[in-house]
Amino acid sequence: MPSPLRVALVGGGQIANSTHMPTFREMSSDIEVVAVVDATVEAAESFADRWAVPYASDDLATTLRDVRPDLVDIASPPALHRDQVIASLRAGAWAWCEKPPCLSLAEYDEITAAERDGGPYAAIIYQQRFGSAARHARALISGGALGRPYVAHCQTTWFRDPAYYAVPWRGRWDTEGGGPAMGLGIHQIDLMLELLGDWSEVRGMAARLARDVQTDDVTTALVRFDSGALATVVSTSLAPRQVSHLRVDLAAATLELTHLYGYANENWTITPAPGVTGLDWPPPDDVPSSHLAQLRGLITDLRAGRRPRGSGQDGRRALELITAMYKSALTGRPVRAGEIGPGDPFHRNLHGDHPEVFQ
Repeated sequence: MPSPLRVALVGGGQIANSTHMPTFREMSSDIEVVAVVDATVEAAESFADRWAVPYASDDLATTLRDVRPDLVDIASPPALHRDQVIASLRAGAWAWCEKPPCLSLAEYDEITAAERDGGPYAAIIYQQRFGSAARHARALISGGALGRPYVAHCQTTWFRDPAYYAVPWRGRWDTEGGGPAMGLGIHQIDLMLELLGDWSEVRGMAARLARDVQTDDVTTALVRFDSGALATVVSTSLAPRQVSHLRVDLAAATLELTHLYGYANENWTITPAPGVTGLDWPPPDDVPSSHLAQLRGLITDLRAGRRPRGSGQDGRRALELITAMYKSALTGRPVRAGEIGPGDPFHRNLHGDHPEVFQ
């Protein structure tokens, strides 16, 4: 692999300007952004001028042929992700894709089918799991240091006003895929799965209460994990006091994370059970959750030709759980892990061809 790696960015919107490009600048010795692709040539050229990117286009296929990037960073609206990721993989480039990864499990399975052993692979941006505190908590839980997990609460209560949903692709099944669990809560849901592992059953409820959208604006669920632990999940865009909160009660301690869009070690607390001492907390290092923390690992994996975290089945888990939440909410029955496969209407889309239920 060359050094620095050649990166093409797809989608020059808010997240690309506020987060992706500053992240790439912090890794300038490892990464060179050589191209930007946007909806129009004018938008691409404006972005290129702002960030001194040498190539601008409105056509990804042409860009892949002309520039031959090593990595394609996809920050476009969700409905475009599947085709753009697959085109990148088929051109021999790895992909790093913003959440939600795509609109359905069927689309995700098409993406993984386009990967090849040794790469290229497609990784989903799940930056919440890459802070040092999350890594340390995962090691403590998986290693048994905190005892058996009993109960968890995963909360993404954010506020998005009607102007937020005025963007044409938001709040629509065919362009955003789902409601707040898909577009907002997926970060905390992925982190919950990172800490607690595989789930076995979900019972969901959802409603459209306030926003003029096609999807829901409140998604809730009860989740049973393979370990036996139970969890509640709440995602909404209607909460005036915004918070992201994850709590896990285990035999030896309660772990809590309270933040909004990102955390450091100080955002976590640990409360030992009565009589418990000597818990290994806080972590020895303090790395905030960020795109940068994930990207560093991705680049290492890319150079080694190994599957990165947040790809393949590991990257699919949060999307499968969210899909199961909607299937349960819309059918009124519990959904088991693994039951949504080809032939199931919820494999094709999150509403299972019944979008009007939330009216």
